Order: sequence, then C-alpha cells, then structure tokens
Amino acid sequence: MPSRQPPTSLPSERFAVDVAVVGGGLVGSAIAWGALEAGATVALLDEGDVAHRASRGNFGQIWVQGKGEGHPPYARLTQRSATLWPEFSARLGVRTGIDVGFSQPGGLTLCLSEEELATRAAIASRLDAEGGSAGMAILDRDAVARMTPLPLGDSVRGASFCPADAHANPLALLRAFHLDIQAQGGAFIPHTSVEAVRAVRGGFAIATSAGEIVAGKVVVAAGLGSAGLAASLGLDMPVRPVRGQVMVTERAAPLGDFLFTGLRQTREGSLMIGGTQEEVGFDDGTANVAMRTMSRRAVASFPDIARLDVVRCWGALRIMTPDGRPIYQQSRRYPGAFAATCHSGVTLAAAHALVVAPSIVAGDLPHELATFSADRFHVQAA
Repeated sequence: MPSRQPPTSLPSERFAVDVAVVGGGLVGSAIAWGALEAGATVALLDEGDVAHRASRGNFGQIWVQGKGEGHPPYARLTQRSATLWPEFSARLGVRTGIDVGFSQPGGLTLCLSEEELATRAAIASRLDAEGGSAGMAILDRDAVARMTPLPLGDSVRGASFCPADAHANPLALLRAFHLDIQAQGGAFIPHTSVEAVRAVRGGFAIATSAGEIVAGKVVVAAGLGSAGLAASLGLDMPVRPVRGQVMVTERAAPLGDFLFTGLRQTREGSLMIGGTQEEVGFDDGTANVAMRTMSRRAVASFPDIARLDVVRCWGALRIMTPDGRPIYQQSRRYPGAFAATCHSGVTLAAAHALVVAPSIVAGDLPHELATFSADRFHVQAA
C-alpha cells in the first residue's frame, strides 16, 4: 500500500499513489479531494495557468433548473449535487478557513416575451413528467416583481424559478481544494505536464515533466487538454471549447435575495453579466457584438442597469461535449483508467467529490453513471 503521506512536490525518483488525477481544475480537484476523503493516497497533477481553466472565468452558479431535460439521470445527478453542496462546502470551510461563498437562495430565469415564458413552462412540464423538475415553477410578472427591489423592464413577462439554485465562488473553491488536498496528505503537483501514461503491472506509470509517478488508478480530467491522453488509454473524450463572456459593472443597488440566469451580483455589489455561448475555437478574448447582446438583455430585464459603468470584461472557455452532458467512464482496454469531464464544474463539484470519486477508488462507476459513457456518441453502441 502506498504511503499515506506522499510528497507535495515530485521527487526525482518514482513514487506511488493509489489514484493519480490529471488536471487541477475544478473537476479534477474535486475528484482528487473526494478520493482522499475515501481513504486513497492521491497525486493531483496540474499544468497550471497555461491551461484553459474554466473556473477562472465563470459565474460560479450551481444551477439546477432546466438541467437534464430528456435525460433523467443528468437531472438526478445535478439535484443530488445541489443537495450535497451545503455539507460539502461547510466541511471545506471548517478545514481550510476559506469561505467558498456558498448560498442557496433559489434562482430565476427571466422571460422577455410570452414565447420565452411558454418555452420555460414546457421545459418545467417535461422535467416534472420525468421526475426531475426540482420544484421548478413558472411565475407571472407580478410575482417576479415582488422578488426584487429593482423595477422590471416592460418586456419581462414572468420567469421560471427553482429553489435549489445556488452559487459559490469558483476561485475560492479551487483554492480550498488545493489547500485541503495537501493538508490531508495528498500530493498537489503544480506546473507539471503529463507527457504519457502506460499500463504497468498493478496500475499505470505516468511520465511527467517532473518525473514519473506510479498509480493504481489514473483519472483524466484535464478539460480541453484531455482528448489525446484519454485516447492513449482507450478512452474517448470528444470535447470542444465554447466561449462565454462576462462583463462586470461598478457597484449597484441590490438585486434582492435571488439569483438570475445571466446576471449575478457579487458580495461587494458589482454586477456580473454573461451568458454567451460562442463557437470560436480556442479564442478566449472578448467581442463587442456579444457584449452588446448581453447588455441589451440585462437592461431589458432591469432598466436601471443602463446607468452603470462597465469596469472590466473577459472571456473564458467552457468544456462542451456533443450533447452538453458530462462524460464519466472507465477504459475497457485498461481497467483503472477513468475519464471525467463536464461544463458544470461548480454545479457538480459536490457530486464529483462525494459520488464519482469514491466510485473510482472502489474501482467501478455505479450503474447510475453508466449512461454518461462516451459510447453514447457512437451509432454502433446504440
């Protein structure tokens, strides 16, 4: 059995752990942390800031409403993660002293036309029929107006509301993971690229820019950098980048207690405006056309926003699969090699830590995750 206290930086000689996780973003960090919680020795390999890290550019919303329409397992996983988040975030906070900013007031998706409202109602109805609505309800304009102190725009017809929607600070969450992994005896190895992985007796030999690691199991969770390494292990990870842009305004009057799709108020009072999904390859810059679209919708929702100055903006890349759902799978060719990726790293962080990670340590993904295999993208697997 490998030592319970692996080093926090890679020595020149090989060292052994139960589980090596490739990718130090939110998905990989949650799995590494969860594997430690499950009793495994762990090495988390992080390429560092040269990687396209989605957690550095997103809203931090833990969004349940509308997730999993037409795919009940995804709805159930999302809801389970939201249910686990309070205990999960509290445990991290107690151990690290870092407040990850978790709050679960519920969220609203504002509808700016009768057609949008009808579409949200249809989604809620279908999810309810599939058993996955999580209490999603349709509200009229008057009900929405009572939920926020700011005047609504004339075009707001109503909204969908879900009490399970929440938010957290993704940067604080990532830092808490990295600190606690080390505090609990894990090896967090930053600024280290993985060059190759090969199967050896009893596990895998992982060649890195800092030396070699031997692991009983390996998890590829490197986001947009996963595909090549996964393929060498018999795993399919068809992911592509989708850009999202965010604008941040000066401090504003309170929006109220609830969350909004595409609009988030920070604790300091600034507004974050976002919501674009752009197919622009690996360009993580900004574009004025998308900024104008976001601004117009925000102002149509709350006209007072028009008076605010924008203080900064940025773009970041989401990790997207062909159908937008996560991938979790174990290699048939090399048992013990796993793949994990999704575009909802904040929402699913608790499930990754407390559901997916213990299953990996045990050596097999549960039946409830079987539907997330990349086999679904191949006609012959249907």
